[in-house]
Amino acid sequence: MQVLSMTGFASASGIPAAGRSLALMVKSVNHRHLDLQIRVPVGLDTLEPGIRKAVKSAVRRGHVELTCWLEKDSASAAIEVNEPLVAAHIAAFRHAAQLFGITEQPDLNGILRMPGVLASSVPTLDGAEIEPPALAAVEALLTRFNAARAAEGTTLATELLAGMDRLAALTDEARQLRTGVAAAEFTKLKARIAALLQAESANEDRILTEAALLASRSDVEEELVRLTTHTDRFREILATGGEVGRQLDFLLQEMNREANTLMSKTGANSGDHGLRLTEVGLQMKVELERAREQVQNLE
Repeated sequence: MQVLSMTGFASASGIPAAGRSLALMVKSVNHRHLDLQIRVPVGLDTLEPGIRKAVKSAVRRGHVELTCWLEKDSASAAIEVNEPLVAAHIAAFRHAAQLFGITEQPDLNGILRMPGVLASSVPTLDGAEIEPPALAAVEALLTRFNAARAAEGTTLATELLAGMDRLAALTDEARQLRTGVAAAEFTKLKARIAALLQAESANEDRILTEAALLASRSDVEEELVRLTTHTDRFREILATGGEVGRQLDFLLQEMNREANTLMSKTGANSGDHGLRLTEVGLQMKVELERAREQVQNLE
């Protein structure tokens, strides 16, 4: 199953429908849920339910706008002259000319520019005739729309997998640095225990508690194991395809928490290995933020 982007665009024009010509356009951007906005020509409101049903079967998430309109067609339109109104204008002109002794003739160009003199006549819309070809065109449009979303989704998936590879490499480096960090923390631990033993009120239980706390605070193995597990799961979800956006977003939140915890357990007191481990944690967060921005566009 493919991974689809929530961003897409497709259009079609010149669609014959009951003697008229239709045009369609669909576009979408990311959204937490499916948010549809459908526009149809005045008089063709009966098209909306069918269009809405077609979009819902083709799209799961995103803000989707689908617009249908009638194209201008000179062959099916005609200009009609409001003859009684023209006659009234001419009669009024001649009456005024006779009244004031003016010899000029009525200006036909000026009269034709008067409001209501000229009117465009178009055939009456028949929704029952237009609906079948219109909905068939919508189905074809959505097929191309999803093909465009699939192409972009493939690009996003490729970038995300590359990001997971970089994150896995950083996790491996962190695991190698962990040995040096553990050695530095062990040195600190020995110094702390020695200080406690020299105290007059030395308490064996307290010494053991301090040792256990220092050891647990400095060990990042659990965080690295969870990061590896989450990275593998991320790849599996992408390979499965379908509606993966929410699942991947949740995983990235969990991975970000592990990176934060990793950074909080190391620092300058852990020596050069600790400083490098902190840098690795920062690079992990950069990769995770980049992945989060990309996942926001996946359905």
